[in-house]
Amino acid sequence: MAERSTAAVDVADTSGEEPLTAKAGKATDDGAKADKVSDAEKDAAGTDDATAAAAETEPPELHSGHKLARRYRLEECVTRLEGFSSWRAVDEKLRRAVGVHILPADHPRARPVLSAARSAALLGDPRFVQVLDAVEENDLVYVVHEWLPDATELSAVLAAGPLEPHDAYQLVSQVSQAMAAAHREGLAHLRINPGSVLRTESGQYRIRGLAIMAALRGITCDEPQRTDTEAIGALLYAALTQRWPYENDAYGLSGLPKGVGLIAPDQVRAGVHRGLSELAMRAVVNDGATASRQEQPCTTPDELAKAVAALPRIRPPETSFTTPPPYQRTQYQQGSYGQPAARNGQPNRATQPVPSPPPPLQSRTGKVLKWGVSALLIAALGLGSWQLADTLLKGEKQEPQPHSQPSQKSKDKLTGKPLSIVTAKDFDPFGDQSENPDETGKAYDSDPNSYWPTSSYRNWPNFGRLKPGVGLILDLGKKQRIGSTDVTFIGDTSVQLLAASKDATEMPTSFDAFTKVAEGSGSKVNLKPSKPLETRYVLVWLTKIPQDTGGDYRGKVTDIKVIG
Repeated sequence: MAERSTAAVDVADTSGEEPLTAKAGKATDDGAKADKVSDAEKDAAGTDDATAAAAETEPPELHSGHKLARRYRLEECVTRLEGFSSWRAVDEKLRRAVGVHILPADHPRARPVLSAARSAALLGDPRFVQVLDAVEENDLVYVVHEWLPDATELSAVLAAGPLEPHDAYQLVSQVSQAMAAAHREGLAHLRINPGSVLRTESGQYRIRGLAIMAALRGITCDEPQRTDTEAIGALLYAALTQRWPYENDAYGLSGLPKGVGLIAPDQVRAGVHRGLSELAMRAVVNDGATASRQEQPCTTPDELAKAVAALPRIRPPETSFTTPPPYQRTQYQQGSYGQPAARNGQPNRATQPVPSPPPPLQSRTGKVLKWGVSALLIAALGLGSWQLADTLLKGEKQEPQPHSQPSQKSKDKLTGKPLSIVTAKDFDPFGDQSENPDETGKAYDSDPNSYWPTSSYRNWPNFGRLKPGVGLILDLGKKQRIGSTDVTFIGDTSVQLLAASKDATEMPTSFDAFTKVAEGSGSKVNLKPSKPLETRYVLVWLTKIPQDTGGDYRGKVTDIKVIG
């Protein structure tokens, strides 16, 4: 059950949602009206045209264990709605969990869903849950997508409370940048909500259902950029306040009080970051108006991303430690040690204040000792000064001793020498294809005549537009300081250097576990981070590969040297 709650299919939310804009709420067919009615209401309203049409195109009875394309074994149905169903399944070929949307081929939305899935797959942006397959077969249309068991829906995250300012900043920054990139490719989401945004264990946000969720619901709108922008603003509003910025309750969040209208997040909850509060109001627009009188509204994801970038930096919260209890004086320090209780109401003599002894060395004997010690100290200082001068004079005539022990500071400096690479592993962001794992050692064997090749891709240098890149994860054996990395290719290649956390003790398996530190292109590339870094694992990430003699595109790495 835990896996279902953290990676449920993106169409599971069926009720309680406020339309984001008047125009965005319009659907091209009656199926979109279902967004405003609960499943129970739709069952009761048997005369609803959309429900009747969906019943006519109900897919064949599917069950756990049913297999699609002799590969995808259905495990659990997580949604059955309006003529389509969504499942958690297992890709038996690659032995991994996947999600599957299934519609009858004659369903009125089957063609739009198939088209939307194929368009989303071409984007290949790792910030979105990736479409792995889109097929029409045996009177069925099914779309296969990633399943992220280690990710959590934003609605579940917010159920525990509002986000810290830094987390809310990361949310709006990552989602707005991802949607800006999607809109540049002509793709809209139209159903961004706390159920369609996932947060991974590393703190990265992934968006699922790009274009597909709207196609499954039959939703279109006249202003897709503004609709998606307002939806991102609603996410930020909810993240700051744990309230949905409309009167109706939705996604497990309470709506705003009826009749008060849209009020700023910092008026709903105390302690809300003011800059983020104003940003949320600039994004949640109504007919071009905004509650922030000083700034213009953001009406596109790109405008919102730029507004986020213009905010002063919001630092992550510092690690909090338990405040130690106030310093308590002991009984000895309080002067109450070993004192018997009073007798017959009269204070015992032992409880009377005891005269303090004189300060040390103030008695007659103490003065004699003090002068004696002073004389010895003066004699010792004189002898020491003479020995020090004699040592310095002798040192001028002696050669410096070889093999002097280096200081700790010199040990921390970069050596400028290649570090040993213990092993390397081919890395595919979606895990759906091995990249010649048996030949990874050729990438760092110092033999210019050998190389590690990627798989072959057709038509496009960016891996056939199927994925954002592939690469090699290098294991340096232990955490080490890295100054730069030299990579030699056959043919001009675009490449990035990414580093895992310095605390990582096991080779990461997710792209989100790495952070980009340098990039370049050419046949010989020096990847130098802006400052030295410490890590055990680095990812040499190829993003554009050259064309080989056969016309396909293939990357070839002849040598990698990690310089310490």
